[in-house]
Amino acid sequence: MDLPKYDGNIHPDEWINDLHTYFNIKKGSIDIKIVISLVDSTIKLPTGIDNFEKLRNALKEDISFTIFKNTNKRKLQSLKYNPERKGGDTSKFISTFRKLCYNAEINDIEEQKRYLYKSLPNNHFDYISNEFYKRMKNVNSINELAKKFEDIVLEESNLIRKESIVALKHIATGKYLSSISNLRYTTGSKSQLVFVGSSEPDPNSLWKISFGSELATHADTFITLQHVKSDNIFLGINHGHNYNGYYNFRYSKSPSNNHIEVSCNNSDYNRNSYWCNDWKFSYSKVGDHQGYLKSNDIINLSIKKRYDEYGNYVQNEQFEFLRSHDIQFTIGNDTFQEVVCHNERLGGNDEWCIELIHEVKIF
Repeated sequence: MDLPKYDGNIHPDEWINDLHTYFNIKKGSIDIKIVISLVDSTIKLPTGIDNFEKLRNALKEDISFTIFKNTNKRKLQSLKYNPERKGGDTSKFISTFRKLCYNAEINDIEEQKRYLYKSLPNNHFDYISNEFYKRMKNVNSINELAKKFEDIVLEESNLIRKESIVALKHIATGKYLSSISNLRYTTGSKSQLVFVGSSEPDPNSLWKISFGSELATHADTFITLQHVKSDNIFLGINHGHNYNGYYNFRYSKSPSNNHIEVSCNNSDYNRNSYWCNDWKFSYSKVGDHQGYLKSNDIINLSIKKRYDEYGNYVQNEQFEFLRSHDIQFTIGNDTFQEVVCHNERLGGNDEWCIELIHEVKIF
């Protein structure tokens, strides 16, 4: 470690602390004259400095320190937080922020909050910006400020965004909602089958989730679930079929009972059938109805019943809920656990845990 010199581009307190560290390592005494000789010649010190405290005060009274502090304030003003999903690094950002506050001698916590808030994306829909002052109201130190900020960033990283890749775990059985490309029901609509399969997410259980805005809220959001391994195939239900111009409006029944069959179909399928793939989610537990949809939320999924068995449009909102149970069906030599839609009382078989697999990356 070389003797650090002072040229006005380091905080005097930090420089003096570095010198103490150096001499402690060397196990030698500190000669104030040697220390003064390390100050750049452009910085004019008064006479009579015979200890570190006088030197510290003299350095802080020099114009170089004023310029140094103002430079760090300007850096704070221009500092911008870049979320990690856009290639940013929160650890480096907070380290830089704290260093700039120290160098600029900004010790007032409310001023620190203002600088940190100004560094956030200026976006009405940005989660971190919207949550910032809700969480920072009673923060009283820069350490606590950094901790609360990290809490918000961690929550933000778990938000499910438009076109994220997710998996849906059936709570009761611990298995994941799945489909297999081009494997079809042998009854009902004979569309691509849906079931709950593996106890771990696998390629057949991955879905791209989409909705109208950047983030999904319980209050007003309909979602679609596109099967990742299948080409342009979505989760939904079929209200009926067009057979040579004649519509059969009876719902396709599930393989093992009279519930509505859940299947996957091409997004253009509705040209030949009354196909619906717009799902609504709601939180399964009372009191969870707040904030945005995030990874590990436990939800119910429902789909609006649009037509009755005669083809009449249903005026009042009627929803069918996504359910799995222990009932199985076979196709060839393979056995599958059934997934259906129903309008009965909700229970444990209707609960799904949505898990974020891949967040949308924006660069």
